Amino acid sequence: MTHKVLRLPEIKSRTGLSRSTIYLRISRGEFPESISLGGRAVGWLEEDVNQWLEDKVKNSRCH
Repeated sequence: MTHKVLRLPEIKSRTGLSRSTIYLRISRGEFPESISLGGRAVGWLEEDVNQWLEDKVKNSRCH
């Protein structure tokens, strides 16, 4: 299985969230955890972010 890793600029672009909001939501368990890419580099699995976005759309349309 091939995984695409997204870096922070792409996450910010796709979600419309700021860096601080992304990390706040991660700490609250409200956003997918990042994965270590070595050193200080992190990324997010595209499928995790896509699922999070789909869930947000579904939840917003149910209310």
